[in-house]
Amino acid sequence: NARGPEITGYTDEELRGMRALDFHTDAPENREAFARLEREVFQEGRDLVAEVEGRRKDGSLYWARVSLSPLRDEQGHITGARSIAQDVTELHQAQQAVRESEARLSAIIESALDPIIVTDQEGRIVLLNPAAERVFRCTAADMIGTPVMRLGTPAAARSLAQAMEDIRTGRKTFSFSEPGLKSRRLDGEEFEFEGALSCAQVGGRPLYTIYLRDLGERRRLEAEQQRLQLQSAYLQEEIKAVHNFEEIVGRSAVLQRVLSQVDLVAATDSSVLISGETGTGKELVARAIHARSARRDRPLVKVNCSALPSGLVESELFGHEKGAFTGATERRTGRFELAHGGTIFLDEVGELPPETQAKLLRVLQEREFERVGGSQTVRVDVRVIAATNRDLPTAVADGTFRQDLYYRLNVFPVTLPPLRERPEDIPPLVHYFVARYRAKIGRKISRVPQETMARLGTYAWPGNVRELENVIERAVILSPGADLEVPPELLPASVPAAPPRSAAPAGTAPLERVERDHILSVLKRTNWRVDGPHGAARLLDMHPSTLRSRMQKLGIRRSEEQAS
Repeated sequence: NARGPEITGYTDEELRGMRALDFHTDAPENREAFARLEREVFQEGRDLVAEVEGRRKDGSLYWARVSLSPLRDEQGHITGARSIAQDVTELHQAQQAVRESEARLSAIIESALDPIIVTDQEGRIVLLNPAAERVFRCTAADMIGTPVMRLGTPAAARSLAQAMEDIRTGRKTFSFSEPGLKSRRLDGEEFEFEGALSCAQVGGRPLYTIYLRDLGERRRLEAEQQRLQLQSAYLQEEIKAVHNFEEIVGRSAVLQRVLSQVDLVAATDSSVLISGETGTGKELVARAIHARSARRDRPLVKVNCSALPSGLVESELFGHEKGAFTGATERRTGRFELAHGGTIFLDEVGELPPETQAKLLRVLQEREFERVGGSQTVRVDVRVIAATNRDLPTAVADGTFRQDLYYRLNVFPVTLPPLRERPEDIPPLVHYFVARYRAKIGRKISRVPQETMARLGTYAWPGNVRELENVIERAVILSPGADLEVPPELLPASVPAAPPRSAAPAGTAPLERVERDHILSVLKRTNWRVDGPHGAARLLDMHPSTLRSRMQKLGIRRSEEQAS
């Protein structure tokens, strides 16, 4: 009839004698339809209705719903089939568009990071996305058809029922949750959430969609983001600093023994306590241990315990919550959280106040703490390396340092020798610092005169390598020619390599006597000024509080100047 040419684009004459396969595509639906035609119509003599994809004369595709009935001769034998076709292209395209839209919606719901739950008007769950399965610790198969109220506390269930009623009666088109509501995972654990509720008519029936967000998870992610931002900022500052941990210069046997210890302990996660006088390179050794450890790709966070105000030590180490004290306008991440996964270096650990020592002990034992002003326990994975220039066993005996904390820190002790006990390392150190500072300052020094090296080698160096470095830097500045010039005032004569016993009070140890004389000479040069850019602490490269502590321990008072 006329519909055949209209649907296919072929004329009546062209259609006569054409086989169905001539204008139907090889789509899977067609293969199935022709298989059924052969089986059901020609073999079984039954009617058949099928949808097939066809190709018009101009090459465009169409869909047709074909009704086929067998044709029989007088004896009842099947001789052919009568076909009635209806063009359903537009219907098929509409159905395909719906399927694609549903697939896109399903993909969005499935990929959503927050839980999405869909219920019917009785509150029975009809859909649960993977995020909801993860948060509520359940499977969609177990939850479909069950009441959604089982996933909330009684207060949350009442709030949800009221919100559904408000939307059903038209008082609201959507609803947001009240603050402070808690939901309940399938294992019984409760968590605070925020959520929203909306309703849509699907197939003539209302479906309610619940959108949830786990506030505890969000806060954890925000804290982790803040920690990573602070860690990034800290590492950027570290990059700017020069840390030549691979440049521990020296060939003495005593230094080589220390480096052997570093190699032994680096591969472990044990706590390390580095002891040594000021300026012996404790931080350099700590960095060497970290760089050779499995934590080398995570941060090494340094804390100078003596430089922290006593009232802010805990906040700096462990962080604080907003409002924990006056001026705490926001939550602060502490150094231990910042070092999570890496290493924390506690320099001058002997200066920590007693209350902070107790909290540090807990971190070492339990790997957990609470921020100042907070109740939530924070767990960390941190290796602790500590350093001190104090005699901690004596501090333990005096009651100023906890014995149990000392044992926790002193799992693997490393003692750095003072420079005066390894004089053979002075020449290579001198050449190393000359090379560094001549390039930095722009000098053309190529030689260290023998008499200059001899003077440097016989000096006692109470400030150790740090003092040597400072002297060489000043000497490079003062040396315009090819020879390094070290003026006599750079090496105070009051600090000989072997000071006489009468230079210190009775009972003072030889090393302390050297240190005492050196501090006295610097104090006299600064007119007993401790702080400030021209103070003794600056010249000695010490923190003022550390210098005062050493003065008190060594019994240094200004009255000595008057007595002399």
